[in-house]
Amino acid sequence: MKRRINQALLLLPVGFAFPAQAQEKASKPNLLFIMADQWRGDALGCIGKEPVQTPCLDKLASEGVLFTNSISCYPVSSPARGILMSGMYPMNNKVIGNCNSETAPYGVELPKTARCWSDVLKDQNYRMGYIGKWHLDSPYKPYVDTYNNRGEVAWNEWCPPERRHGFDHWVAYGTYDNHLHPMYWENTAPRDSFFYVNKWGPEYEVDRAIEFLSKQKESNSPFALVVSMNPPHTGYDLVPDKYKAIYKNLDVESLCKDRPDIPAKGTKMGDYFRNNIRDYYACMSGVDENVGRLIEELKQLNLFDNTIVVFTSDHGICMGGHNSAGKDIYYEESMRVPVIISWPQQLKPRVDNHTMIAFGDMYPTLLSMMGFSKDIPQEIQTFDLSASILSGKDNKKVVQPYYYVQPNNPTTGYRGLRTPRYTFAVHATDGKIDRTVLFDRNKDIYQMNNIAAENPKLIRSLEKQLKEWLIQTGDPFAAYLPEK
Repeated sequence: MKRRINQALLLLPVGFAFPAQAQEKASKPNLLFIMADQWRGDALGCIGKEPVQTPCLDKLASEGVLFTNSISCYPVSSPARGILMSGMYPMNNKVIGNCNSETAPYGVELPKTARCWSDVLKDQNYRMGYIGKWHLDSPYKPYVDTYNNRGEVAWNEWCPPERRHGFDHWVAYGTYDNHLHPMYWENTAPRDSFFYVNKWGPEYEVDRAIEFLSKQKESNSPFALVVSMNPPHTGYDLVPDKYKAIYKNLDVESLCKDRPDIPAKGTKMGDYFRNNIRDYYACMSGVDENVGRLIEELKQLNLFDNTIVVFTSDHGICMGGHNSAGKDIYYEESMRVPVIISWPQQLKPRVDNHTMIAFGDMYPTLLSMMGFSKDIPQEIQTFDLSASILSGKDNKKVVQPYYYVQPNNPTTGYRGLRTPRYTFAVHATDGKIDRTVLFDRNKDIYQMNNIAAENPKLIRSLEKQLKEWLIQTGDPFAAYLPEK
């Protein structure tokens, strides 16, 4: 699919001219891409909606652009990461579900042939580093002998060098949730030569990231480094006690007051939320402190001003809200993610409440910001929002897609659109639409009232818009929607 065709659709891309000074900059910018896993969009201290303490990220937000209307289009680990790396949506990039032994027979993994943004930067002579969670390879027998490969479903897998898409400095793993005793493969180590670390995952990963940055003075090339931390992913209690202590006296019931989406105390999901929210916040404060260490190192090395720093997450989490412990659903707690982008040489600090940037839009957006718009492959389907970010001008006409695919039966699942006001989704079972969801987020901020039945005209309009989007992006789900 031609990128220019996708960009014309739904007025999604911005029309502002790319600032000349970004292209004329003599030195190529560095990139530090920091992502957590399962971090909800409102859970930053500076936003003031959840009682979480994130002083380092608050400071980073004050030095860059804080986006408050950002989402993950497919709020599940592997699919979200697949969109980020490939710049294509799930039916095109093959990552239609989480990479594990159940989905492996359906070819669910990032293709070796995908032209990732990291491949582009590698060809531009960047130093390429990846540290932390990857989760884009299918497990195969004999499974790697880790705890999460010994049950009915195997999850964890080594990524061989030829599948790392330009990243030659590698301290990473597939997926592994023991945050206090993480495991990694390093650089050229073979599949059976992983190692464990007796240190909290984010702390160790930032140690290794600082080691990577310390060698930048020896290089004549710019760097692109991803630090992919697993917390605050499930395993919430696996966090150092010093972070737990911060929330020891948090009044959890006060969080639940006037929140109709959180089930009552004594119910399964109501208790799940109450039992885990303190540790969830503790994980965030721990990640925050280590992000602070990383930013401070950039500043000490005089690299901060010409480094694009991104902080985000692959998706959020309901954590009991709406009677769901997980993600993979169209609720704001699941879809919305934090996004902070700092680049002192080019970006004036501000809060952006309008730009509807998605996790996967980082591919073309960052490459364009770095001066490589001509190197973006034609097949890229996500959206280049660089002009809006660099100019500071709002774009209020963006519509964001939503996906959930059943890997063993792609004719079953959800497709939807998130507009500035509405969240719309349709569900099909075996290719037949059997559920329609519509929430007016202006009037119903907790998405408690499905108003689809009362708004047939609006539903028809959104169905048409969704069908056009799916046709343009080559998604066979389009055939399940009505013609008119």
